Amino acid sequence: MAVTTAVAPSIDLADLAFWRRPPGERHEAFARLRQLEHPVFFEERRIPLLRSGKGFYALVRHADVTEASRNAKVFSSEPAVTSPEPPGWVKHVFGESMVNMDDPRHARLRRIVSRAFSPRMLGDLQGGIERAAARIVDDVVAHGPGDFVSQVAARLPIHVICDMMGIPDEARAKVHEHVDVSTAYTGVRPSLVRSVRMAGQNMLALLALQRLVIRLGRERAEDPRKDLVSALVTANVDGERLSWRELGSFFALLLVAGNETARNTMAHGVKLLTDNPAQRELLLSDFDAHIGGAIEEMVRYVSPIMQFRRTVTQDYDLRGLHLRPGDKVVLFYGAANRDETVFDEPDRFDITRKPNPHVGFGGPGPHFCLGANLARQEIRTMFRELYTRLPGLRAEGEPELLLSNFDNSVRSQRFAF
Repeated sequence: MAVTTAVAPSIDLADLAFWRRPPGERHEAFARLRQLEHPVFFEERRIPLLRSGKGFYALVRHADVTEASRNAKVFSSEPAVTSPEPPGWVKHVFGESMVNMDDPRHARLRRIVSRAFSPRMLGDLQGGIERAAARIVDDVVAHGPGDFVSQVAARLPIHVICDMMGIPDEARAKVHEHVDVSTAYTGVRPSLVRSVRMAGQNMLALLALQRLVIRLGRERAEDPRKDLVSALVTANVDGERLSWRELGSFFALLLVAGNETARNTMAHGVKLLTDNPAQRELLLSDFDAHIGGAIEEMVRYVSPIMQFRRTVTQDYDLRGLHLRPGDKVVLFYGAANRDETVFDEPDRFDITRKPNPHVGFGGPGPHFCLGANLARQEIRTMFRELYTRLPGLRAEGEPELLLSNFDNSVRSQRFAF
């Protein structure tokens, strides 16, 4: 039995079967776990070639997730934040991702790449985001409604990131393809055979992305332009810049994390607004007044990235639970975002919810999502274009969800207008 408490033998967060259950059932299970005196430990099945099997304590209360997020010295992001953890050789092939680092290495990289998300940079991007959103809606009008994900939600974030980085138009279809492969790999592992096959596909996709951006980086180092790659490979006033391997790792992170948050929120959001017509009517009655709150509530309700792992570095007491060095904890953001002690009627979708201290962009601390404001900007612009030109837009039927314990991704969602 994977759970070290007798409270709920049917709840096993380390088992693929749990993540096959409908979202409502999973939320009920997390609510039961939140009522327990201490975080529950879950054993993990060992999978060859992957660094897994130690098991983890599940942090499902809002207070526990925020405490661990703020205290990065105790709750380390090293060696990795995903579940299961990749084998050690991966970082030697691909380099280390910023999300898998602690300070001072994390602080150095974040300082360099943060220039991409400054208010001035985001302001400069707005015109391009608006034009891209308009083209997307033009295509929807011309071809008619079908799948909201492929026609709308998946297109804008990739376009914006490629624009930021200066990726040539002819390479963008391949970039989109490689991102989809990487997303499918992240999460629970159904079997050894499939795990190995997916790992191989993921490796090839990441290598292709890194080769593409490193090749572009070498060109920009010789001939800088007004794009992010040029800014990252040329020294700033402090003499800091990314190495080629760091550039490749950052590009992969930006494509997966930067794409999925906005994409998932938009795809789930159109369904939420359809299922809650009073909230939709309120939003459209004064878009500018309510879209900010609507985005925050969508992110809370959806929790686009469902969890991150941390490794305990020293003895620590968390709500009466004594943690030891080497212990693993998993921060379940979706569970924290439904915590009844923080959110009144947490299962209710309410775009006027105030306060709304959700952890949908990660908990407070050094690893809070660097691209949160860019995601908000993309969602705001896309929904404005959609509901201005297609006020009757609505989801049809239920979404097809990706089977994952990490990425709350919508594979497809039918829609009409």
